Amino acid sequence: MAMADNGRVVCKCTARRSFCFRELTFDEKPNLRNHLRNVSTVPLFRNGLITRCPSVAGNSILSMDARENSRSTILPSSRHQRVPIYVMMPVDAFCIDGSGRPKIRKIKALTVALRALKLAGVHGIAVEVWWGIVERSSPLAYDWSLYEELFKLVSKSELKLHVALSFHSNMNSSSSKKGGVSLPLWIIEIGDHNKHIYYHDQNGLSNDDYLTLGVDHVPLFCGRTAVQCYEDFMLSFVKKFESFIGGVIEEISVGLGPSGELRYPAHPFGDGRWNFPGIGEFQCYDKYMMDDLKMAACKEGKPQWGDRGPQNAGGYNSLPSGVPFFEEGEESFLSDYGCFFLEWYSGRLLHHADDILAKAAKILRKYQENKKTSILLVAKIGGIFWWYQTAAHPAELTAGYYNTALRDGYEPVASILSRHGAALHFSCLEMMDTDNPASYLCSPEGLRQQIWTASKKRIIHLIGRNTNERFDRVDSSFA
Repeated sequence: MAMADNGRVVCKCTARRSFCFRELTFDEKPNLRNHLRNVSTVPLFRNGLITRCPSVAGNSILSMDARENSRSTILPSSRHQRVPIYVMMPVDAFCIDGSGRPKIRKIKALTVALRALKLAGVHGIAVEVWWGIVERSSPLAYDWSLYEELFKLVSKSELKLHVALSFHSNMNSSSSKKGGVSLPLWIIEIGDHNKHIYYHDQNGLSNDDYLTLGVDHVPLFCGRTAVQCYEDFMLSFVKKFESFIGGVIEEISVGLGPSGELRYPAHPFGDGRWNFPGIGEFQCYDKYMMDDLKMAACKEGKPQWGDRGPQNAGGYNSLPSGVPFFEEGEESFLSDYGCFFLEWYSGRLLHHADDILAKAAKILRKYQENKKTSILLVAKIGGIFWWYQTAAHPAELTAGYYNTALRDGYEPVASILSRHGAALHFSCLEMMDTDNPASYLCSPEGLRQQIWTASKKRIIHLIGRNTNERFDRVDSSFA
């Protein structure tokens, strides 16, 4: 993605198995526009043809990729540099062969594509490094062969890398059911005997896209906790690709939840339970989360509050109106119980981020302190913009963001990231309030402004991505 002097944003993205480029627009805002200058022209391929689009250099950091889709652009920038563009590898570029080994599909075509991207002015490739591929068969048995081959190809093409360490599955994503990646097979085997390693909703239905944060410090995985599994994976990655870090690899994003985002799977995508704009459901009903809730309630002197989550919070596809917990009343989110539960629920998510980012920052510290191997640590959050204009912000509350009309739920997230020197990676940058029916009370623009403000307050880099392609030339506000 690039932002030109006229406020236009050009987003480059890849279609499955092919590269293409899309255009979208943002509103000119004085405080953002002042950060951008030095417009140049970069040739790009569009549907097999060379086109030209504006590229800029500025002193802000901005980047874009698509959630679970085959498109990504990343925009770190400085005052005197052109804006680097990263294009995301499609998920179906990888597969498992007959012997159970991971491999790159159509490697010759990929090699040609990488050369074409370099000629087109693309700076690098964004790659998801999947836990379910590398540590697939047994614990601590890491097979980096696929990524070793890929990284060498990228380096040989004189491109850079943004690496996303992905501890989630995308098997339930409707866009990747054929080419999806599961959690490691040995994790799935443990889950077959203990479903409570996954998040559960109020009806006992589990979500196997990501391990529940309730097992972060429980040694259920062949003697290791979940956080230890993530840490060992990161350590193995850094050891294997140390020669690439700070040179070829410029950014490392650490997965913190479903789709790699710091959130609960309150709006499960692709399995039929949830449809937009449903408020979603709280995901605290695995036994490990419930044990923690009971302890928190006892410490509060209200043991009865630890028996269950809110029982008046509706279901996945409920609308806020008529759902008592998200209205004003004695048993609402404003009640003593409501405040206690939401503090606990969101607080556990913050602790989860703090624990994993602390490990990642420690591992990367020596590279970050060395000017020759400087690397950016990145954490993603979700863009939950529907029902944003209500008092309760119910869709955000179920996702784990304690953000309401009376409380800023993103400043604590920015604080955690600032503590560990991590950039905040946010979605929905192309969206406008008018993109959805007014009755859904959506405000991606308001959410965007709030996160921008929290990032400035904590002096952290703000990185962004598009959720959908955009083809019109209508401006949308950014900051």
